[in-house]
Amino acid sequence: MKKVFILLTAVLCVASLKAQTQDDKYNSQIVDGQSCTSIMVGKSASTDGSVITSHTCDGRYRTWMAVEPAQDHKRGSVHTVLRGTMHTAHRDDTTGVRVMGTIPQVAHTYAYLNTAYPCLNEKQLAIGETTFGGPDTLVNEKGMFTIEELERVALMRCDNARDAVRLIGQLVKTYGYGDGGECITIADKNEVWQMEILGEGPDKIGGVWAAQRVPDYHVAVSANIPRIGRLQRDNPDYFMCSDNIEKVARKYNLWDGKSEFVFWKAFNASYANGKNFREREFFILNSLAPSLGLSMDMDELPFSVKPDQNVDVTDVMELLRSTYEGTDMDMCRNVKAVVTRGGVVDTIISPVANPWMGGNMQSTLNYLNPGTVEFKRTVSVAWCSYSFVAQLRDWLPDAVGGVCWIAVDNPGQSPRVPVFCGTTRLPKAYSICGHKAYNEDAVLWQFRKANKLATVAWQRTKSGMMKEVLNQEKKAIDGLKDLERTVKAYSDREDVNYNPKAQISSLLNDYTFRVYDNAAYAWKQLETKFWQMFGMGF
Repeated sequence: MKKVFILLTAVLCVASLKAQTQDDKYNSQIVDGQSCTSIMVGKSASTDGSVITSHTCDGRYRTWMAVEPAQDHKRGSVHTVLRGTMHTAHRDDTTGVRVMGTIPQVAHTYAYLNTAYPCLNEKQLAIGETTFGGPDTLVNEKGMFTIEELERVALMRCDNARDAVRLIGQLVKTYGYGDGGECITIADKNEVWQMEILGEGPDKIGGVWAAQRVPDYHVAVSANIPRIGRLQRDNPDYFMCSDNIEKVARKYNLWDGKSEFVFWKAFNASYANGKNFREREFFILNSLAPSLGLSMDMDELPFSVKPDQNVDVTDVMELLRSTYEGTDMDMCRNVKAVVTRGGVVDTIISPVANPWMGGNMQSTLNYLNPGTVEFKRTVSVAWCSYSFVAQLRDWLPDAVGGVCWIAVDNPGQSPRVPVFCGTTRLPKAYSICGHKAYNEDAVLWQFRKANKLATVAWQRTKSGMMKEVLNQEKKAIDGLKDLERTVKAYSDREDVNYNPKAQISSLLNDYTFRVYDNAAYAWKQLETKFWQMFGMGF
């Protein structure tokens, strides 16, 4: 037994040395432009006429969130533009936050949901985000705006996607863009646009950007690579862009000035291997439109596709849980164990195999048996801070028509809680960021504990956890019908002396609290169950 222990220790020590390099690679995949996914659905491509956008905020971003109220502003007021708000501990924390400047304020600003990347306002305008980095030579940190601040101002001032695109373009031109390459997916209750933005160079206050509308019958995906292709300036109903794109690309040798100009080719980064997609884009589009016969061997995927079947909001939630299980990209498929059942020897996927293995585990398995695990960047990742699916519906009052289905931690494991356009407050647990310290009062840890425990023996825990995810999802969605009917009745009441806003907000707040309470309780029960399993040797 002692010899076995010494041998195992030696194996793990050698593996840990190799794991340092692997872990560096793994960690770089978290921060080096390979985080966040957004799926978009046009209103005629959805099952019920919803317009959908989404976002997985993959990385160590703040998990506190709050509803910022609508405000009226005096003439001459200014809006202060900040930088560094995405890593604060709570709403009033100013650690690391810098004032970048001010811009003239407007008379009235809308209420909005203040997440790390602000995502929804009271007028059913929603914005998702993914980072694609782009060429470092275009970055000018003296630009006033980062992407999250552009999202914030757009949500405060706009009630539709096209105006949001135009406003962001004007702000970038006037005050400068000081961030890396970013894509924001801007949706309202009628249409959804994909907008890709970069700096204009270190010597220029400005930016380059292009925005393309997803056709109503189509779905699209952004996953950290620019996806917009040929510029269509003669088609303003589907395309908007700055007038300096080719000039900037030529100046920085991103285009030869002779060949056809393709936006994603000019502003792509080398890690994409000369394509406009990787595993996530392919998997999502192929899942929704398998009849197209898309392939990882293609040089370019279409910007958007018509799905074989219309897409429900639950389909988007399921796609955000994707780990490529059952495909040749499944990271668990070679992690095997030999078991004996009823005297019969069988080889199965090991109970400890999970699609979110860290670099050390990957290196250890590959040391013991080279080639066991090949890293694939799954849609759902263990390093996600929060994610949402925003559903926007033009046949309902704005207050309840827009709903942001939010989950914290790994979207492949956590349930979703609805926050509505008319929601005015969130449960207290959402006021604390869980990244700064372990805190059972923070919403992140109320779900993360069970999630992390489940991965210890994922092949045995996933069926129970997924059953509970779908149970919470179904109960929350089924309950919307009565809520929507009641809110609509309040809104349709013909009485000039009656203002239903307070009653509607109370109903919506109560619903959000109730769904959250049920989900948090269910995850506490799962945590207890998993501890019991592991305590008995599972």
